[in-house]
Amino acid sequence: MNHYKLLLLPGDGIGPEVMREAEKVLTWLGQAGIASFETEFDLAGGAAYDAHQVAVTDATIARARAADAVLFGSVGGPKWDHVPYQHRPEAAILNLRKELGLFANLRPALCYAALAEASSLKREIVEGLDIMIVRESTGGVYFGHPKEIVTLEDGSQRAVDTQIYTTGEIERIARVAFMLAKKRRNKVSSAEKNNVMKSGVLWKRVVAGVHAAEFADVGLEHILADNCAMQLVRNPKQFDVIVADNLFGDILSDAAAMLTGSLGMLPSATLGEKDPATGKMNALYEPVHGSAPDIAGTGQANPLAMIGSLGMALRYSFDMLDTADLLDRAIANVLAAGVRTRDIVSPGISPVSTAAMGDAVVNELKALSK
Repeated sequence: MNHYKLLLLPGDGIGPEVMREAEKVLTWLGQAGIASFETEFDLAGGAAYDAHQVAVTDATIARARAADAVLFGSVGGPKWDHVPYQHRPEAAILNLRKELGLFANLRPALCYAALAEASSLKREIVEGLDIMIVRESTGGVYFGHPKEIVTLEDGSQRAVDTQIYTTGEIERIARVAFMLAKKRRNKVSSAEKNNVMKSGVLWKRVVAGVHAAEFADVGLEHILADNCAMQLVRNPKQFDVIVADNLFGDILSDAAAMLTGSLGMLPSATLGEKDPATGKMNALYEPVHGSAPDIAGTGQANPLAMIGSLGMALRYSFDMLDTADLLDRAIANVLAAGVRTRDIVSPGISPVSTAAMGDAVVNELKALSK
């Protein structure tokens, strides 16, 4: 039985609650003799700020680097609205991405048949939806400098955020998108704004170059990011893999998330490059949803995005493809059986608690593995 080391960063709000349900799956994996997981906990986000006056400590980053993978819950909330900007809870995830070199954010948008009615779009538009959005996550406007607010001579203020991309940064994220597409439906849509942004001009040019030199057998289309957003609402099933920069990838992935019925359903993975000497790859897995402070502590949160994030860890960090598929089937079966948390509840169905949803997934795993 393989042994892995996981760092768990539950964070704030509903983060600890949904993390507990992922722990149930980890426990079952060990009891079933599939794999054992050594888990270590630490603070991130507002919880870390309360204890250490920073969103994530250097010691936590070192633990993340030493782990085989990191599971991250959620951060933030009104409690920390007035902390210094550089120490805001959201800085935890940005710092982890930067320090661990986590440049490739994978956000699947999958609409389960049982949840097609929960989408704000018509069933025929979203049923069977299966998109992978590949977002560059260590460059662009979130990390570019200067990033500042300055006071001008007349007393008014000017804010500056800088969008910067290099050839190498675009090449490596393009390769991730093309390699994923080869295992899916063999199509990449590259979203940018080359009509008004110089970074978009370079993005389009470099993606086209990587395609021509290394992946000519994969379909490629270039699409303006605003048109891509519109097409996601009009006809989302035309897409397979969408690759975009940090800002556009953030926006497009949230739009795609709502096609599936709820942000509470969607996992994500953020991956680094494999060390050529050891084969180790830094990786962090987290639900797309936020900390939802309005329901924190009430037992209403949907844990499926967190459990699905663990499934992505099984797939991408531990090469446990069959087990990842088993977990995906368990989630689908639980939904097909009508088990619903509040965010995805259907008329005539009483919602279950966070813990009950986690128990349902584990029980289904047990049934499938008999």
